[in-house]
Amino acid sequence: MALTDHGLNQGATGNVSVRQGDGLLITPTGATAATITESRIVRIDMDGVVAGDGIASSEWAFHTGILAHRTDVNAVIHCHPDAGTALSCLRRPLPAFHYMIASFGGNDVRCSDYAPFGSNALARAALRAMEGRTACLLANHGVIVAGRSPDHAMQSAIKLETLARQYILACQAGDPVILGDAEMADVQARYRHYGTGAMPR
Repeated sequence: MALTDHGLNQGATGNVSVRQGDGLLITPTGATAATITESRIVRIDMDGVVAGDGIASSEWAFHTGILAHRTDVNAVIHCHPDAGTALSCLRRPLPAFHYMIASFGGNDVRCSDYAPFGSNALARAALRAMEGRTACLLANHGVIVAGRSPDHAMQSAIKLETLARQYILACQAGDPVILGDAEMADVQARYRHYGTGAMPR
């Protein structure tokens, strides 16, 4: 429901997972904001085997791949927001036009290679694009955002779409100035102290 409320998803597109023990909970295939209920959430193991009834999202492979390989991640959101999806269709990364790109773990948000939805090839492409990052664009498809918790992932998804929209607006006005490696390294250092009262000056 929150993804739809924030304009990040439409209809039955997109899916969400959260780590639970040695497996995960994931939204079912074909679910919409109007039809999703707690009882329809599907539990699967890291090999995609369903515990009980239900059919997991067709994109379960990149959810399990990310959660299996990233101990810093406990929730994964995949959605099709307008700006992020538009960039994915251009197959462009989201560069360091704004310092907040650093909050996703590097100097850009990469765009993955293209692969068909629901495929193991897409899961592998997503894992490569997410290496050292907490978000990526999926070529000609949408976006993935990972977080420490469902709320953290949700806030990051909102931030990513906002930045993607701002980047597109900046490109319409001219050529955005991209921050350099040294400038972004300084931002990363500041993020490590953010909220502690020990921010370097």
